[in-house]
Amino acid sequence: MKLVTGNSNRALAKAVSDYLELPLTDCTVKRFADEEVFVEIHENVRGEDVFVIQPTSFPANDNLMELLVLADALKRSSARRITAVVPYFGYARQDRKSAPRTPISAKLVANLITMSGVNRVLTLDLHAGQIQGFFDIPTDNLTAAPVMVRDIREHYDTSKVMIVSPDVGGVVRARNVASRIGAPLSIVDKRRPRAGVSEVMNIIGDVEGHSCIMIDDIVDSGGTLVNAAEALLKAGAKEVSAYISHGVLSNGAAERIAKSKLKELVITDSIEETDIVRETKNIRFISIAHLIGEAIARTSSEQSVSSLFD
Repeated sequence: MKLVTGNSNRALAKAVSDYLELPLTDCTVKRFADEEVFVEIHENVRGEDVFVIQPTSFPANDNLMELLVLADALKRSSARRITAVVPYFGYARQDRKSAPRTPISAKLVANLITMSGVNRVLTLDLHAGQIQGFFDIPTDNLTAAPVMVRDIREHYDTSKVMIVSPDVGGVVRARNVASRIGAPLSIVDKRRPRAGVSEVMNIIGDVEGHSCIMIDDIVDSGGTLVNAAEALLKAGAKEVSAYISHGVLSNGAAERIAKSKLKELVITDSIEETDIVRETKNIRFISIAHLIGEAIARTSSEQSVSSLFD
C-alpha cells in the first residue's frame, strides 16, 4: 500500500500517514510558469494499492487538477489500484439543475475523476448522498458522526442537549447524531431568496432551556448558522453551538462567526485551516485522520468499511 498526497491538505495526509505508520510516497507536485500542474512520482508504485489523499477545496480547480494528474501519473506507472481519498468533494452543491440551462457539475467532476484512472473513491459527508450514484466506480461515503458524537460527549452534558438541523435537507444527518446520544431533534425552517443568502422562517420543536447543537455538512459564508443561532436563542435556547463536517469559510465567514452569538463552531480538518480561521477564538477543530486512516486500512485489506459506523 502507498499513500500519495497533493498540496490541498498535507497536514491531514501527514496525520493519516502517522496513524497508519506508513510514510507518504515521495513525489513532486508543482506548477510550471504558466500554472500547469506537473507531477512526478519518485518511488516505484508498480502493482501497489495507492491511496491519493486530496480534498478538492479552495482553490477547487487547482486541487481537482492535481488529483486528476496524480491519478494519471499513477495509472501510467502501473499502480494496481488507485483510490481517490477526497475528504471534501468540491462541486457537490451543484448536484442538480437548479435553473434552466445550468450544469450538473458534480456529475461532470465524477466523470473526470473516473476517466483519470481512479478505481475507487473514498469521501466524507457528501452534500447529497445521491452523488455516490454519479460515479461509475465503487464510492464510500464516510460520515464524521462518530467523531462528532465523541467530542459532544466530552464537552457537553448530553441530558441537556438538543440536536438541531439548520435546514430541512439536513434532517437525516442531524437525526443520526441525535440518535447516537439519545437527544431530541429540532429543525430550523429556512428559505434562500438567492444563492448564499438564507432567512430563518420558523423553529420546529421546543428548544427552550436546551443547549442546542446544530449539525450540518458545510459552512461556507456562515450566514445560515449565524441567523439560526439568533433564532434559537430568541426561542429560549440556553446556548447554541455547531458541529460541521467541512469548514469552507469563505468571504469573511470567520469574522462573521467570531462576532456571532455561537458559543463555538467545531469543524473537522477535512479542509486545511487558514491563519484567519486558526486565530478565531470560537472556532475549534477535531481530526478525522483516524477515521480516514482506518477506512483506508480496511479498504486495502478488503474488510468492511460500513462497520466503522455501527
